[in-house]
Amino acid sequence: MFPLLKKPLRSRVKPLRKFERSLQVADRTLPLTIREHAQATRITLRIEPGGRALRLTVPTGLKEREIDSFLLRHDQWLRTKLAKFGSADSLQPGSYLPLRGVPHRIVHTGSLRGLTEESLEDGEPVIRVSGLEDHLGRRLEAFLKKEARIDLERLVAIHAGRIGKPVKSITMKDTRSRWGSCSWNGSLSFSWRIVMAPPLVIDYLAAHEVAHLKEMNHGPDFWALCERLCPATDEARRWLKSHGSQLHAIDFA
Repeated sequence: MFPLLKKPLRSRVKPLRKFERSLQVADRTLPLTIREHAQATRITLRIEPGGRALRLTVPTGLKEREIDSFLLRHDQWLRTKLAKFGSADSLQPGSYLPLRGVPHRIVHTGSLRGLTEESLEDGEPVIRVSGLEDHLGRRLEAFLKKEARIDLERLVAIHAGRIGKPVKSITMKDTRSRWGSCSWNGSLSFSWRIVMAPPLVIDYLAAHEVAHLKEMNHGPDFWALCERLCPATDEARRWLKSHGSQLHAIDFA
């Protein structure tokens, strides 16, 4: 006789909720993600990099009226914080886009064919963009990716050569949570938006990720190596803390 197999008991633990809604803050309508967290004891509100979305972490089972009350109380705080990101308007001819820390006026050539390129017009730095005006943002994004790869491949090669570590690959991404990353196998990833920052900040980011090839942590030895590769590490970190979100806020859609 075989013993009867007991059916496993169904878990009585309810899955944690995650839901999406929008929130009106001044003249902006922002996507809001609300997540329950089993260990949360209070409501935590976070502005995503670039000021283009909001994230709320709440204790399990919190009622929606309590969430609404929290958001209402923090409306002025959100208005103040979001104001530093400026307008959420898309790029257009005549507006300015930073390239290596220098504002460049966007010029739409009106030609259907041609390269997107950096130039000077009457001594003013400009970025000339051809193609349909509806494709302006997409072509500018492709241009920045190309320029970022040129800078970062050169800088990574210099820094990796100094510490004698090989680099497997370099990838350009549009990450919001981090500016770069280094995997265990030597693959480096960077946000192409960094090419809008001043050169010393681009150099710092390359040095930071290369340093991880030797020190896969953020301990004292890592920061000592980072500063050896890039003496302007502290200045670059301060710049990113103060201005990095503004680069994320630029809309290329």
